[in-house]
Amino acid sequence: MELKMKLPETKSVRPKEPDERLPYRLREQFMSTPESALFRTLQELVGRRYAICPKVGLNDIFYIVRPNENVHFFNKIFRKHVDFLLCDPVTFKPVIGVELVKPVSRSETRETDQFMEDLFLSAGLPLVHVPSSDRYVERDVAELFQLAVMKVKETAPLRASTKTDSVPMCPVCGRMMTLRIHRDGPNAGMKFYGCMDSPRCNGVVALG
Repeated sequence: MELKMKLPETKSVRPKEPDERLPYRLREQFMSTPESALFRTLQELVGRRYAICPKVGLNDIFYIVRPNENVHFFNKIFRKHVDFLLCDPVTFKPVIGVELVKPVSRSETRETDQFMEDLFLSAGLPLVHVPSSDRYVERDVAELFQLAVMKVKETAPLRASTKTDSVPMCPVCGRMMTLRIHRDGPNAGMKFYGCMDSPRCNGVVALG
C-alpha cells in the first residue's frame, strides 16, 4: 500500500521593501586570505585524522569555574574565537587549537596571544601559533605543531576534577546555578548554589 504524505499548505509571502528588511547582510568572505591558505594547508597536513572547525567561539570550548566569582574572566573570552579547532572526527572532542598571529620580533609577545596560550595550556590543549601569511609550507606548520604539543606535555593541565570546580545545574529547571550566601536564618553566612533564574525558580543545591 502506497502512502502519500500531504504537504502543508504554504502561504505566499510578500517581498519586503528594502527599508523593511532586517539590517543583516551576508559577508562576501567567510575567511581571510591567510585563513583560507592555512585551512588548505591543515587539510593536507592532518587529512582525515581530525575534523577542522574554523572560527570556534572560546565559550563553546571552555567554561568558567564558579562563574559568579570570576565574572571578569568571562569578558576575556566573550565574543572571541580561535581561528581553527582540530577535533576528534568521531566525538568532536577538541584536540588542538590553531591561531594566526601577526609577526612580531622574537623578544615580543602580544598580550592577546599570551592570553590565548595561557588559556589553552590551563586546559591541557596545545595551541599552535602560526605567523600570518598568504602561503604556508606544510613542513614548517608541522614543526609548530610539534612545539605546541611538547609545551603542553611540560605543563600540568588544570581540569575540573573537584566538586568546588564544577558548577551544578539546577535540579528543578536545568539551568546553570550561581554561588550565593544565606543572609539570615539558621544558615546565615553559609554558601549554597541557587538557580540563576531565581526568584522564578527556587532550585537550591547545598554545598557538601
